[in-house]
Amino acid sequence: MPSKTDLLSLARERGLEARVLRDEPLSKHTSYRIGGPADFFTAVKDTRQLCDWVALARELGQPFLVMGNGTNLLVADRGYRGLVIKNQCLDYDMDPASHTVRTEAGINLARLARQSSEAGSAGLEWAVGIPGTVGGAIVNNAGAHDGEIAAVVRRVHILNRQGQVCSLVPGDLKLGYRTSRFRAQTNRQEIILSADLQLVPESTAVLKERMQEYAALRRARQPTEPSAGSVFKNPPGLKAGRLIDQAGLGGSRVGDAQISNKHANYIVNTGRARAEDVLQLIDLAKERVRQLFGIELQLEIQLVGDWRENQAN
Repeated sequence: MPSKTDLLSLARERGLEARVLRDEPLSKHTSYRIGGPADFFTAVKDTRQLCDWVALARELGQPFLVMGNGTNLLVADRGYRGLVIKNQCLDYDMDPASHTVRTEAGINLARLARQSSEAGSAGLEWAVGIPGTVGGAIVNNAGAHDGEIAAVVRRVHILNRQGQVCSLVPGDLKLGYRTSRFRAQTNRQEIILSADLQLVPESTAVLKERMQEYAALRRARQPTEPSAGSVFKNPPGLKAGRLIDQAGLGGSRVGDAQISNKHANYIVNTGRARAEDVLQLIDLAKERVRQLFGIELQLEIQLVGDWRENQAN
């Protein structure tokens, strides 16, 4: 593993100004408020800097992870052995005439949903309560209320494995139910930089009412404690949360991790939960649903970091 001196020396040579933190707790950067330290951590606010840090990590042979708001991640208690780059690239441009949006990957999806709706552009209002970023939404093909990011994406600009910036069209993205070509990659070697979205005209009053309805549904149905959203994908024609409830697991706890009584597909952090606590509940839910219903639950959240035993898939 390259030393901190190696990393800082090369960063200085490249003129990178972002501050590198050593042993930064990733619990500060995930919605779960769980996660051990990253060997190295930096936050970037422009795309060129993001590309430069990725190039630096590749040159050193340093494992790296580009993350957004950490809303779909469960980070190991041992943390991440390598460089974590937090994408805080937030520029976006809307054309009210054509209802097109070009947005960098780090912008909050809910914020973009509000801004586009206020401009009379429909297509993202389903995302009003989703706390992740545009980049994360594309990686996971995020969706809610019968909408999903796949319906509006027209082009995605990436940094590829060879360090070149190139564009992908929808047919290249392999967007499916909570998956994409990026989700399927080992070590996520293609980095989403920005995306072009095509929205459609709609009355701002209609959009405002629709978003208020969606926000109210979210408050009514979903827990407020720290979580990473839905833990499992819904099996075809079924609801993962309902299966877990029917298995009698609502309210089950390990340490400060709990299967929510409000929505059983959420495992919440009620205080100082550890990643291992959450993982034990994941394994319990998978095993009980398999035994009772013969259904293999698949994770929607992603496990990242130093998991020395691969206990969940």
